Amino acid sequence: MTTTGPAPVLPNFDWSEFTRVLVVVAHPDDAEYGLSCAVAMWTRAGVEVSYLLLTHGEAGIRHLDPAEVGPLRAEEQRLACAAVGVGDLTLLNHPDGQLMESMELRRDIAEHIRRFRPDTVVTGNFELEAYGTFNQADHRVAGLMTVDAVRDADNPWVHRDLDLPAHKVSRLLVANPGAPTHRIGVDEQAHLAGVESLKCHKVYFEALPDHPKPEEFISEMLAQPDGGYAVSFRVFEQI
Repeated sequence: MTTTGPAPVLPNFDWSEFTRVLVVVAHPDDAEYGLSCAVAMWTRAGVEVSYLLLTHGEAGIRHLDPAEVGPLRAEEQRLACAAVGVGDLTLLNHPDGQLMESMELRRDIAEHIRRFRPDTVVTGNFELEAYGTFNQADHRVAGLMTVDAVRDADNPWVHRDLDLPAHKVSRLLVANPGAPTHRIGVDEQAHLAGVESLKCHKVYFEALPDHPKPEEFISEMLAQPDGGYAVSFRVFEQI
């Protein structure tokens, strides 16, 4: 008979050198599934955090027209950012549900990296299989294009039309990956702030009546085998 032991305890990642962090995700609410708890820790410590969303999430509510949903979800995201101390939010106009791997998308992300000049870039899980099922297509594209854009931003001969100096990111973190390398612990204040940030997507969740309550979902997601809460990451420091 095969038995499985307790889940391994990941090493804690030292984020004390973070000064400017750029979070790149596809949709409103993508950063609120655990990641925003870590963001709350960072902003409270004085780290400048900026969010770059590639779409407005306008295709996310079946019974509402995208023209109505886009502005609504953008406003919910602004509230979610405020809940964890993020004051800088940019939403691009790439089509929700139709993100494609392209030089245009890479360029848009690289431009934001060169303008904001972060030391750290964070994106979400972009594996094919994730969260117990197949990962949503926009998530996969967003993550892969972010990886490529991080390298593009550091190459002065790529996207020369931007007329912006190249910028090298020190590290790339992938949140909630299938095979995490590290964790970042969050205290109760940050945990509650992250839960509140997810609750800000009120109209979106009204369209998903079977979705677990944020306070239950986030608590279960971040619970650690040795107690407390933490967000898991795959950390790349050689990009």
